[in-house]
Amino acid sequence: MPSDVSAELAYLSATDALAAFRAREVSPVELLTAVVDRVDAADPVVNAVVESLRDEAFAAAREAERRYLGKGAGEVRPLEGLPIAAKEEHPIAGRPHQMGSLLYADNIATETHPVIERITEAGGIIHVRTSTPEFCAAAFTQSKLWGLTRNPWNPEFSPGGSSGGSGAALAAGYAPLATGSDIGGSIRMPASCNGVVGFKPPFGRVPAMPPYSLDQYCHDGPMARTVADCALLENVIAGPWKGDVVSLRPKLVLPEAYAGARGAEGLRIALCVNLGDYPVDPDVAANTRAVGEALRAAGAVVEEVALGWTRDLIERALLAHFAAVMGAEAGEATAAAPDLVTPYLRMFHEQTAASELSFAEGLALEGEIYAELGELLDRFDAMVCPTMALPAFPAGEDFTETKLVVDGVETDFYLHGSLTPPFNICSRVPVLAVPSGFAANGVPTGVQIVGKTYDDEMVFRVGAAVEEARPWAYTAGRRPAL
Repeated sequence: MPSDVSAELAYLSATDALAAFRAREVSPVELLTAVVDRVDAADPVVNAVVESLRDEAFAAAREAERRYLGKGAGEVRPLEGLPIAAKEEHPIAGRPHQMGSLLYADNIATETHPVIERITEAGGIIHVRTSTPEFCAAAFTQSKLWGLTRNPWNPEFSPGGSSGGSGAALAAGYAPLATGSDIGGSIRMPASCNGVVGFKPPFGRVPAMPPYSLDQYCHDGPMARTVADCALLENVIAGPWKGDVVSLRPKLVLPEAYAGARGAEGLRIALCVNLGDYPVDPDVAANTRAVGEALRAAGAVVEEVALGWTRDLIERALLAHFAAVMGAEAGEATAAAPDLVTPYLRMFHEQTAASELSFAEGLALEGEIYAELGELLDRFDAMVCPTMALPAFPAGEDFTETKLVVDGVETDFYLHGSLTPPFNICSRVPVLAVPSGFAANGVPTGVQIVGKTYDDEMVFRVGAAVEEARPWAYTAGRRPAL
């Protein structure tokens, strides 16, 4: 069992770790040892790691140590020596790329994702790769290939999905930074369930690989335990890339430090608890309003608002879109080997195939959905709303038979347990997910900070103000018991 000192070192923030490296108070090898100890201690329960790159990581940590000592190994880079957990969906050439599927159990990647390339070029050390549901097609993390990933705060619950392994790894102390991707909330849901920070950049801000780089619902982005750390990783992975025609020029660089930099003074914040007719768990609603109160106390003008969206409207737009993209891929996999794929992947294909709308009709609905949000955001600097409608899904449940119940309301579509998909539909709005507190079951809850189109700086400013006014688990020294 790792020592208390080692366990605490594993929860060092990325920005603090870099400062400690520069001051020669902590070495990259010491930090890597601490996070590896956390993996060994917690992952038998959490099950977030699907591949360990331990030998390569320690070699890179020793090289980083030499750089900090000025021994001629090259200049210190922005992420020099930091251990990073990478979502397995992000391919690394020459390594397995299984996507949580038995169909891909023997697949080896031939290309490396630009996010991974940028991290390693910046000195980051990828030492673990993290679990996802099959084809990243679920809001929980379990598969026939990798088994069940559990929430470090309460293993009876899911860490969310599809970047559930990355969220759980951050919560359990495996790394200060992690990569994620988000096509319906797959960064933000795990951020909420694990009490960490996740950023869904606006479409095109962070490059991706084709064909999904061309899907406006898709967003690769950073995850971390603090707002400043999330901004640190975002600055490394963002920017135009020759392989992605939609990647934006010029590169946006976020300010290096957010905590307390400008605060919430004078900001106009919309607070929306239900996003229309979504049922919301009382603990989630109470913590969301507490965030609003914290912002008000910090000098913001906070107004509770209502949207006219309905779950049915959002679901119809989603399924029309997914039918043409991810649903089609799920259908091909199901047809190829129906006994090998997970029941939830088969269900996902069936739901999307049953869409009564054409892709073009879905686009018309998307325009209708954004029109109301755009009108609202024109009057406010940002909107705050819950990330999940409930603290977390139960671990091991795939909702192929069970109906999801939220605050006494039974839903036919389990994804109604999340308030994230509307902002994939409204894909150009940046969304920062930050913790809001804890529910009675010990699982964290979270809020989304939704900005105007491409106004990334504002959501980070608001997130930093929330973090300062309402310190959460990691900034307040609280840790999972694992």
